[in-house]
Amino acid sequence: MTTDLTTPEAAAVRPAPASRPLRWWRSGAGSLPEVRWALAATALFAAGGLAQLAGAPAWLWWALYLACYAAGGWEPGLAGLKALREKTLDVDLLMVAAAIGAAAIGQVFDGALLIVIFATSGALEAVATKRTEDSVRGLLDLTPDQATRVDPNGEEEVVAAADLRVGDVIVVRPGERIGADGRVVDGVSDVDQASITGESLPADKQSGDEVFAGTMNGTGALRVQVTRPAGETVIARIVAMVEQAGATKARTQLFIEKVEQRYSIVMVAATLALFALPLLWGTSVQDSLLRAMTFMIVASPCAVVLATMPPLLAAVATAGRNGVLVKSAVVMERLADVDRVAFDKTGTLTEGRPHLTCLRVLPGTAAIARGGSEGGAGAQADRLLALAAAAEQGSEHPLGRAIVAAAHHQRLPLPAAAGFAALPGRGVRARVDGRLVELGSPAHLLDQSADGATSGDAEQARQVVAEIEEDGHSAVLLLLDGRPVAVLGLADRMRAGAAQVVAQLTRLTGAAPVLLTGDNPRAAARVAAQAGITDVRAGLLPQDKVEAVHELRRQGARPALVGDGVNDAPALAGAHAGIAMGGSGADLTLQAADAVITRDDLTTVPAVLALARRARRLVVANLVIAGAFIAVLVAWDLFGELPLPLGVAGHEGSTVIVGLNGLRLLRDAAWKRVPLER
Repeated sequence: MTTDLTTPEAAAVRPAPASRPLRWWRSGAGSLPEVRWALAATALFAAGGLAQLAGAPAWLWWALYLACYAAGGWEPGLAGLKALREKTLDVDLLMVAAAIGAAAIGQVFDGALLIVIFATSGALEAVATKRTEDSVRGLLDLTPDQATRVDPNGEEEVVAAADLRVGDVIVVRPGERIGADGRVVDGVSDVDQASITGESLPADKQSGDEVFAGTMNGTGALRVQVTRPAGETVIARIVAMVEQAGATKARTQLFIEKVEQRYSIVMVAATLALFALPLLWGTSVQDSLLRAMTFMIVASPCAVVLATMPPLLAAVATAGRNGVLVKSAVVMERLADVDRVAFDKTGTLTEGRPHLTCLRVLPGTAAIARGGSEGGAGAQADRLLALAAAAEQGSEHPLGRAIVAAAHHQRLPLPAAAGFAALPGRGVRARVDGRLVELGSPAHLLDQSADGATSGDAEQARQVVAEIEEDGHSAVLLLLDGRPVAVLGLADRMRAGAAQVVAQLTRLTGAAPVLLTGDNPRAAARVAAQAGITDVRAGLLPQDKVEAVHELRRQGARPALVGDGVNDAPALAGAHAGIAMGGSGADLTLQAADAVITRDDLTTVPAVLALARRARRLVVANLVIAGAFIAVLVAWDLFGELPLPLGVAGHEGSTVIVGLNGLRLLRDAAWKRVPLER
């Protein structure tokens, strides 16, 4: 007989986070010189615009605009000059030159706007780099600075974790973080190793089992023999992989930047030629300079820059309003390229915490559980659940908390428990209503109950346990007075809409998603079947996930990885695009990812990918519009007499058109229609 207990529970209410701007400033971003100069340039530009609109004297708003030039342009200008000494023409230098050229013929507003765009872009890049570095350093804090080492005489001494050597034996007491990768040589406990493997439940550890540095020991004491030095632990390798992948991805550029060298060289050469050549035929210096400056204005890539940035930044803003933080325009462009999606399991496709899914009452239990037969099988199951929850009320184990939560959800009255005892790696024991109630590992409890249970009872219990575990659930055995009476099944629960998300992504990308998880194959297969995923790779450590992502890339795919734990950080950094579930709270994961789902809503994944694709289409359309304007105006200036006011009007007109076209993605309708697009 099985009682279904899968009814959703009320979602936990999370406290509101601190203001994002305040957290951003406290994180140290405000101390970066790039940020300070960008803020100064933006403030001066705004002040100059207000002064100009208010009809202030020309000298005042000119002075404010030129101060904006100095604040925002000195650093890219200096970097461009250094690059020029290395025979490389930097587009930033070209932008500064174009801004100066605009000021030279009276269009100081245009030049100041260009300076602000580039200063802000540089500041955002500096902030992202700093926060990633800080998170990588913070990851190392998971590993304790000290460990308790046992010498050959059995004496304990506290030593630096970095000084541990292979073969040393350390003691890890309840509640302590493990100081080194190693193998258990004595003791039984449960260890929370979600930071390494992503498993939603603590893993039982006993002699011979492997443990990892930085993971949290549960209720038992362990003696661990060190198998890896500090610099080669799994957590240290995670740090190294994130740094390596981040450095590689930092070289990624926007599409328009990939042609900057050729465009810059051609534009500079043409401007100089347009100034110098007419002088050979007797044209005045003033006329040649005016034509050359007109050419620099109409050929300057302001419209091209705005053709690229507004659609991408508008898409970033729209995604942010709908619960997805996309970190930059470069990221939005990468999201548009994604043609395969890989999911982590625990905390991503699932909620990341166990729930009671069934309670199977063993035959013959009515005679054992007094008072449980009245009211039929359902009442008997409720009675057993109440006894189990009463015994687990003092437990800190996630499975115990899930059993108590299920009883509360069923609104069952819980009797008082006495003599509670937690048995590391085995379960709990307590007296409830005068009965000895024991819950825990079926293997351990069936062995110890052999005297009190008939061979038939034990065999029936083993059969039910096998059936529950075959379905990918964790089994917990319930004993009353030493006799097995029920088996409880617990499992992580699928997120709402996960199967629909998988189907949408398959339609959107043309390829079915893949599941990459550190959990066991049975649990992975169960979740994959519910989600509609056929490509499942289970039992993966962080480096295995990175290799799986690299394998997808070698096959020609541009994969996005959706994950939530520290163990996902290297793969997030190494994927074409990394998307983190923001509810994870793992700082490194959020920094290694390119986008963060702040509302923990999985349905936003296909939405943001489709939005990125639409933004890319608008970028292409804008580039065509901007290129056509530039081509017409340049040809007019080269082969005719283009009046400067008309050239400026045409240049500004193209800038306004592409800017407004890109900003269409700010409308709410842009997000609502996104999941339907291909």
